[in-house]
Amino acid sequence: MGFKCGIVGLPNVGKSTLFNALTKTAAAQAANYPFCTIEPNTGDVAVPDPRLTTLAAIAKSQSIVPTRLTFVDIAGLVRGASKGEGLGNQFLANIRETDAIAHVLRCFIDDDITHVAGGIDPIADAETIETELMLADLESLEKRATNLRKRATGGDKDAKSEVELMDRVLVLLREGRPARELELSPDEVKPFKMLNLLTGKPLLYVLNVDEASAATGNELSRKAAEMAAKQGAASVVISAGIEAEIAQLDADEQAEYLETLGLKEPGLDRLIRAGYGLLGLITYFTAGPKEARAWTIRDGTLAPQAAGVIHSDFEKGFIRAQTIAYNDYVSLGGESAAKEAGKARDEGKDYRVHDGDVILFKFAN
Repeated sequence: MGFKCGIVGLPNVGKSTLFNALTKTAAAQAANYPFCTIEPNTGDVAVPDPRLTTLAAIAKSQSIVPTRLTFVDIAGLVRGASKGEGLGNQFLANIRETDAIAHVLRCFIDDDITHVAGGIDPIADAETIETELMLADLESLEKRATNLRKRATGGDKDAKSEVELMDRVLVLLREGRPARELELSPDEVKPFKMLNLLTGKPLLYVLNVDEASAATGNELSRKAAEMAAKQGAASVVISAGIEAEIAQLDADEQAEYLETLGLKEPGLDRLIRAGYGLLGLITYFTAGPKEARAWTIRDGTLAPQAAGVIHSDFEKGFIRAQTIAYNDYVSLGGESAAKEAGKARDEGKDYRVHDGDVILFKFAN
């Protein structure tokens, strides 16, 4: 089960530098000119979760396997991208293939790094990107709605309900509002996702600040954070430059360097967790002598489907799930003690897995 978060933004805002730091590679070329990234670079990153290390110590696991999240570095968009400017159509297609968007905004001033608009204004930059995404969605829906309306007129009930949903989205887009603002009933969530709208994807703003502002932010990032809050979007302050430096250090050097900067953890850890939460994901664990491992599922997943993440046979032959809450597992000192204390529960097919559950699946071969 792969989950992709696309890194987007105008050219020269720090996207590729951020991506390089995320993946600790130089796979994405970082250069001071527009369109240095032509093909989307993809990198899997481990989701930092200290709970996994704790479980491994208790279970005396030989190895630790974290869950992972995929980030996609997408080339810089420019005004007119929805009409093909700056290879825009290709880049917009790359965004459609992601599950969520991490929108990098430039919140630093550096005369040595050019800005395509000539001035530093993260609010205006955000509006530029959002407008291009809305225009692309508008064009896409208008084309699709024409054929659907013909089918709906002919009595196709499915087409009729889809047209009604599309028309509500079109009203929003024509008002200059993103599709994610549409209020949906539970039955409309799935068909809405199937529209695969750029502005329908969950959004996280990454506020890229100068090194001196990494711990506290600056005036530009504060304004951008206020904008995000008004939109109901999350935001993370990060210095891509610092993260690139941290990525080259070992664990001890990282801790020392972070302390000098007044930071408790790398900004990338916060970014990865924010991206994980943005996608509505949770983690459950398996722990034993061989390995302690984290598994990614969507919030609301039932036990059989959670088992299927490990192997399809686990889902097909699901019998039950021995489940121990993380806090119980840790406070009692492991599986055996949790069983003795009556904290190991046998859950059936209707059990909704919770974040942090430590699970042992029982299944029929």
